[in-house]
Amino acid sequence: MLARPETFRCIECGLPYRADGFHYHGGRIEHGAAYWSDRGVLCSPRCSLAHHKRRQAEGTLRDKPAPDPFEF
Repeated sequence: MLARPETFRCIECGLPYRADGFHYHGGRIEHGAAYWSDRGVLCSPRCSLAHHKRRQAEGTLRDKPAPDPFEF
């Protein structure tokens, strides 16, 4: 099998998708990341809160939820 770079990483800490400690929706990897924003995926509640606080300080919080990537 060919080696390839990891496609998804946590936008706060850089933890790669599928790594130990990455949280998945419903606890199942096939359901995708449990936390995400309009800028990318987040690996845990800790990174989700850090991302929120950073965007709040920057003044870049969205006024509505991020679009669902599975709706076309």
